[in-house]
Order: sequence, then structure tokens, then C-alpha cells
Amino acid sequence: MIVVLIGYMASGKSTIGRILAKKLSYNFIDLDDYIEVTEKKSINDIFKAYGEIYFRKKETHYLNEIFANKNNTVLALGGGTPCYGNNMETVLKSEHVTSIYLKATIDCIVKRLETEKDKRPLISHLSSRSELSEFIGKHLFERVQFYSKADYTIDTNNKNKSEIIEKIILDLF
Repeated sequence: MIVVLIGYMASGKSTIGRILAKKLSYNFIDLDDYIEVTEKKSINDIFKAYGEIYFRKKETHYLNEIFANKNNTVLALGGGTPCYGNNMETVLKSEHVTSIYLKATIDCIVKRLETEKDKRPLISHLSSRSELSEFIGKHLFERVQFYSKADYTIDTNNKNKSEIIEKIILDLF
């Protein structure tokens, strides 16, 4: 089985994914990391050198590549992955795949991102909390239609990692 974690940046996909994979004795793959290793370039460099369309095509290609392996894996998607191409349909139609939307409020995401803004090129240019909040709100509004198609939705607000993992395992098994 492949467990796909979906959600906005800072929703906990990578953090929860690593812990969940260890607990289930599954492999863990962060799709963005997988792309960087395979392409031998950072996501930023890929965007700069080839543009977003190239990146999105590669993202779809590598998503399909991971699904073809059918290994027991927890896969953390990039925040935009479900929203491009037919990626969300691929996730939903793959028999050996279960998708989980890690849902967080705008406020919760803002709190998590405020301290790591500089590490996130998409938001590093935003100078105030209100700009960050507005940016996230707009993105979530556009993306929630894709995220909400997931097999399961886990509300991550005010929950610790153990509670989130426990809820995921209860939903899966």
C-alpha cells in the first residue's frame, strides 16, 4: 500500500510522513526531495532553469514512477502536486493508494510558517503576518477543492504528532 499525504505547506506532510512510515515499517518518500535527488537540482533551480510547466510535468512523471513500484510507502506530496495535471485523479484511481488530507487552518499554517519563511521561496518575499495570512488564504481557497477529494481528512489543528499518527492508523486499518 502507498499512503499519500496531501495538504498545504507546513500542514505536517513530511514530519508526520516520516513518523508514520517508521511506525508502519514502510518506506518514506518526500516527492520534492525525490525530484531534487533524481534531477540533481533543487526545486528552485529547476523552476529557474526550466520553468513551472517543466517542473509540473516532472512531478507527474515521478509520482507515476513511485506508484508503479507499489512498495509499502508513505509519500508526502508537494502542496501543489494534487492541483496540477491529473495528479489527484491518479492518486484516487490507483488501487493500492490511500490518500490523506492533513487539514490545518490558515492561522495554524501562519504560526508554523512565520519562523521558517526564509526557507520557503514561495513566501520568503512576504513581509508581514497579514500578507502571509492573505497569501495562504488565497492558495487554500484555490487548492481545497483538490485536497478535499482525499480518501480521509485529518484535522491537524491543536493536535500533537502522536494524536495525528494514531488517527491516521485508525483510518487506515
